[in-house]
Amino acid sequence: MSRHARELRDRALAVRLALRGRVHQYPEVQALRRFLTAFDIDCVFDVGANRGQYATMLRKDAGFRGTILSFEPNPDIFAELGQRAASDRKWHVFNMALSDFDGPARFNIMAADQFSSLKAPSQQQDAIFTERNKVTRTVEMQCRRLESLLSELSRTHGFARPFLKMDTQGHDLSVCEGAGTALAQMWGVQTELGVRPIYEGGTSYRAMIDWLAERDFVPSAFFANNKGHFPLLVEMDGIFINQALLPQAR
Repeated sequence: MSRHARELRDRALAVRLALRGRVHQYPEVQALRRFLTAFDIDCVFDVGANRGQYATMLRKDAGFRGTILSFEPNPDIFAELGQRAASDRKWHVFNMALSDFDGPARFNIMAADQFSSLKAPSQQQDAIFTERNKVTRTVEMQCRRLESLLSELSRTHGFARPFLKMDTQGHDLSVCEGAGTALAQMWGVQTELGVRPIYEGGTSYRAMIDWLAERDFVPSAFFANNKGHFPLLVEMDGIFINQALLPQAR
């Protein structure tokens, strides 16, 4: 695609998102569209899928046509996720969490379900989150390590160039640690980066960036993940490329 054609396409995307009240997502969609295309990504691990908003964005806005594997432990919204994926033969859903161990765990359902997490809310979180990010009940659910799942999923779905997206509300580092050697097979990683505390024991953005760098994942893009962050940034998302898999690294 020529530079001028890409510019026109990006402008049309910005207008479409603005008309839907989602213009804040433009940097993410633009970065994903470019990344997934440039590296021929054929499978996205959608970890912390909630109702399937990210997967829907991949299909409708980022133009991704490969396999999507969505993981969501919250039983209250998993049925809705399944309904969204039912008509898409390349979108598969799993009612479990990915973590650094295999086995049962207690999962916190928050007042606003998008905040639900294996972690507890931070006592230092900003007041704006207090009512939404509080535990209303806990449920028992299953955790799996990505390292123990990857070969099985690869055989079943036949992918070769996976991408790992995480939105696990303070638990992303545990997902990465549970990936073990399988992390090196990921062409890219998208993770939430906490700037201000929301969850107890959550990994800071500096620590997460350093952890990924030690494993050859370097930044490709950063963007705020919510239009309400002002004047202080609370969280951002980062996309990281596995530079060990890049041609010049071989």
